[in-house]
Amino acid sequence: METTRILENLGLANGDTPNLAGLLLFGQAPQRLRPAFDIKAVAFPGTVLHDRHYLDSEDIDGNLLEQYRRSLAFIKRNLHHVQRQQGFNTLGQLEVPEEVFEELLVNALIHRDYFVSASIRIMIFADRIELISPGHLPDVLDTEKIRFGLSNRRNPTLTSHAVRILPYRGLGTGIPRAIDAWPMITLDDDRQGNQFRVVIQRAVESGPLSGPSRDQAGIESAAEGKETETGPPLQQEQVTLLCRMTGDHAAAELMSFIGRSNRSKFREQVLAPLLALGVVEMTIPDKPNSSKQRYRLTAAGRALKAEQRSSDD
Repeated sequence: METTRILENLGLANGDTPNLAGLLLFGQAPQRLRPAFDIKAVAFPGTVLHDRHYLDSEDIDGNLLEQYRRSLAFIKRNLHHVQRQQGFNTLGQLEVPEEVFEELLVNALIHRDYFVSASIRIMIFADRIELISPGHLPDVLDTEKIRFGLSNRRNPTLTSHAVRILPYRGLGTGIPRAIDAWPMITLDDDRQGNQFRVVIQRAVESGPLSGPSRDQAGIESAAEGKETETGPPLQQEQVTLLCRMTGDHAAAELMSFIGRSNRSKFREQVLAPLLALGVVEMTIPDKPNSSKQRYRLTAAGRALKAEQRSSDD
């Protein structure tokens, strides 16, 4: 068969002209025709968007596979590597598991709204990474549904072929798998702004240090009920949880301490902020979704617990 007929049969062209899916998957320079369908990536030294200085910046173009590879490389070179009980001479592991970005980048490229003439944005801050895709969630989908693996194909032709080109499974499991690997992920379906934002919290110690450590500054501010740069002040549930923790606890045990039954909401609303603040840590940090995973207080958490008990007395 002729190439044009094959492309038509695959839904990638109309006669001699590739459609948008064909252009994005196989075009040599798709941005010559669709300049907004690229990725803008910037790494900032601080925690605010309006910072005048940046550490790294790149306009990432090419077909979807090229954009995926270059975006993942940009993220990896702008994050820290940590040893996590490895040998002294090893490179160490990425501070946030690489599979988290593999899943989220593919989702951004496959499920963005290509009727919106805007770029995907990757912004790396000292305390978080933000991935922003044009277009809010389609139809009746919301953040709670996609957390549990429900999906709705916005671009069916693109997804049917991307499964053979990108690390994409097409089962709606990408975001749940990313959250299992790194619970400190927040999803924001901004319907008014017509965009979908994923915020991945970095480990507290990842940002630049000046003066008192970020851990200590965050603990002192939280204990005083003030807003911190890593998140809001501790809620009563979180204070209760800290006071009841005595050793290594499974997530189910922590949920029982405060009467929570929804595991996803517990992770997002209670546990993830404590991990980001540095008062709670994982016993197996390099395997966040391990069935043997337990959580315990850090030195900063024990100090806050003792301070809380003293104030209660």
